Amino acid sequence: MDNILILERLARLEKLLVGHKEVLTFEETCDYTGISRSYLYKLTASGTIPHSKPNGKMIFFEKDKVVEWLLQNKRKSKQEIHEQALEYVLKHKLK
Repeated sequence: MDNILILERLARLEKLLVGHKEVLTFEETCDYTGISRSYLYKLTASGTIPHSKPNGKMIFFEKDKVVEWLLQNKRKSKQEIHEQALEYVLKHKLK
């Protein structure tokens, strides 16, 4: 039984990688993001993640919006902070 589930998931992932789909189903979004089914249900129920329910049943996700949502609240690396500080100091140099 586990082998069947693994093969189904691999088939979905293959479609995602090869097909360049713009709109993902619920299952495809779980596979694409690595988010569990239960957590994705919670995110959709709370309206936290952007999604569509065109017929009131099936849930769909725009791939670009999912990526944008995943990358929100970006944290800067130490190198980026250092560069930003250096740029600020150079711009606001005391005369």
